[in-house]
Amino acid sequence: MQFSNFLDKYPTYSFTLAKNTTRFNSVDEIIAVLEDKISADPIACQIAVFDHHAHTSALPNGEIAENIQAAKSLVFCFGIKLPSPQAMAPRPRSFGVCELTDSFVITFMQAPNPQMNEVMQGWVKALAE
Repeated sequence: MQFSNFLDKYPTYSFTLAKNTTRFNSVDEIIAVLEDKISADPIACQIAVFDHHAHTSALPNGEIAENIQAAKSLVFCFGIKLPSPQAMAPRPRSFGVCELTDSFVITFMQAPNPQMNEVMQGWVKALAE
């Protein structure tokens, strides 16, 4: 799991699974496992799966890096507290799952709640098992 500040402002975690070392054959298979994690969690709620690759491909000026073969976002929310309108800004959460030529890359932004951040890291790390 690698941490970076994407574009110098977005705290982002990335996890790479090499295709030759994983049981997964597609983005959809990875999304399905993460959907199961969300469904099993007593406070998480799945919202949607967004096919970013299909959307961007359909745009007249859409650009996709050559090595990205598929890209979907799994949108969900923990939302255990709503203390102010500002709490809505970093919600909902999402996992980005991309298929590259030789790997799958799972990304997500750091959650404001450290406990939820640990849960998301655990779900993603478990994909390597």
